[in-house]
Amino acid sequence: MGKRFEGIFPALLTPFLGGAEGGEVDYPGFRENISKYNAFDLAGYVIGGSNGECVLVSNDETAQLVETAKSVAAPGRLVIAGTAQESTRLTIDFTKRLAGCGADAALIRPPSYYKARMNREALRRHFLAVADASPIPVIVYNIPQNTGITIEPGLVVELAGHPRIAGLKESLGSLAYLGEIIRQLPENFSYLTGSGFVVLPALLAGASGAILAVANAAPGLCLEIYRLFREGKIEEAQRRQLDLIPLNKAAMETYGIPGLKYAMDVQGFRGGAVRLPLLPIDEKGKSEIRTLIEGQVHYSPIIDEDKKR
Repeated sequence: MGKRFEGIFPALLTPFLGGAEGGEVDYPGFRENISKYNAFDLAGYVIGGSNGECVLVSNDETAQLVETAKSVAAPGRLVIAGTAQESTRLTIDFTKRLAGCGADAALIRPPSYYKARMNREALRRHFLAVADASPIPVIVYNIPQNTGITIEPGLVVELAGHPRIAGLKESLGSLAYLGEIIRQLPENFSYLTGSGFVVLPALLAGASGAILAVANAAPGLCLEIYRLFREGKIEEAQRRQLDLIPLNKAAMETYGIPGLKYAMDVQGFRGGAVRLPLLPIDEKGKSEIRTLIEGQVHYSPIIDEDKKR
C-alpha cells in the first residue's frame, strides 16, 4: 500500500469578520477560498491547525469549518482536521465528532498544559489510546515551537507501527529529525514537512509531501516545487524553493498569521481579521508584504487531469 498523504496541503487560515475581539468566522469567505484553491492540484486541506488559530476557535466552529470544507472541496481532496484537546478522552471525543463531519484524517498535537509531565510514556499512551479509538487515520503533529514539547524520534518510529497512525507533520523543518527516523518508518507512513523553508530538501530526504501555511498565499509556487521534484528537475525546483523563502519568512516569522492573512487579502483571497490576543499587521508590515507579493512570480493553477474526472 502506498502513502496516503502525498503532495501539498495548505494549512488553511480561518477568516474572521473583524470587530473588537476578532468577530465571527467568515464561513462564506472560507468557502470562497477553498473554491479558488480547487483550481490548483492540491492534495487536500488542513482545518484547525496552528495557523487556523485553532486555540482561538471553538469546537463548534471547527466542526462547521470541516463540514464547509468537505462540502466544497473538489473530488479526491482530503480534509484533515486538527482534533487535539488537553485530555485523551476529549481528544477521542472530538476526533469522532469531526470524523462524523467528514474529516478524512485527524491531526493531533501533544497535550501541553501540563508539559512538565508529558514524558515519553505519557505521550505514547495518549497517542495510542487516541489511535485505538479513532475511526479515521491519525497524523501525529510535532510542533514544539508552540507546545514546548518535542516528540522524540524514537517515539515517532514506535507510533508508526500502529495501523491507524498514518503520518507525521513535523513543523520545525528539522532535516536532522527527518534523517534520524525516515529509514525506520513503514513504507506506507507519510512524513509531511510543515516548514516552507525546507520543502525541497525534505522531499529529497524522503518526505512524502508538505502541510504549509504559506500555501494559502502561494499555492502555485508550492506546487511548482513539488511538481519539479517529482519530474526530477531538481535545479529548477531549487530555484523555486529560493523564490518561496522571502514570503515564507515574512508571513511565518516576521509577521505571523496577521501577515499571512494580509498576503491572502492582497491576492484576492479572504484572509480576514485575526482574533485577540493576536493583533493585526501594521502599515510597515503591509508595505513589505505587498512588495513581496508584487515581486513574486505568480503561477497559474496546476490541474491533474485524472483528478478532474
